[in-house]
Amino acid sequence: MAIEGLKDLSREQLEELVRIYARNLLALDGMWFQSVEQGQGMDQAMEHDRNVWRHFTETEARRIKQLLDLPEHAGLEGLEQALQFRFAAFANRVTETQREGDSLTFRVVDCRVQSARKRKGMPFHPCKSVGVNEYTYFARTIDDRIECEAISCFPDITDPSCACAWKFYLKPDNTSK
Repeated sequence: MAIEGLKDLSREQLEELVRIYARNLLALDGMWFQSVEQGQGMDQAMEHDRNVWRHFTETEARRIKQLLDLPEHAGLEGLEQALQFRFAAFANRVTETQREGDSLTFRVVDCRVQSARKRKGMPFHPCKSVGVNEYTYFARTIDDRIECEAISCFPDITDPSCACAWKFYLKPDNTSK
């Protein structure tokens, strides 16, 4: 019956509902992480976080790839399109993508996770190792030729103008020799 109620919502309300669901999912992620962090410590919480994000983003990427009807090798163009539909793109306040030659850079300018931890007086989440899993496996699910590297992510901030930044590029094709 709940799906029936969606018909009564305006486009603006549906868009806001997507943002609400995205923020709720991010809040749920933070709550389970903090529960493990408080009960078992940061190392255990990070181990679980890396594992969860690897598998979650593979599922998320498969569903987005199907929704957008992307080809098997969607390339950086397909990845750029898919990144716009990630739940985190709707949850975080500001994200940016930029094409530079044969690479794509994705930046989270304002991260809800880090902002919430700062607001609560908590130390920043050491998210780089989680982000490596998250963005690498998302990209590889969109196109298994795509590689990912962290440009800037806590605790290794090299770009203070954003919360994190990731660079994607296609692996060189060594089969055409």
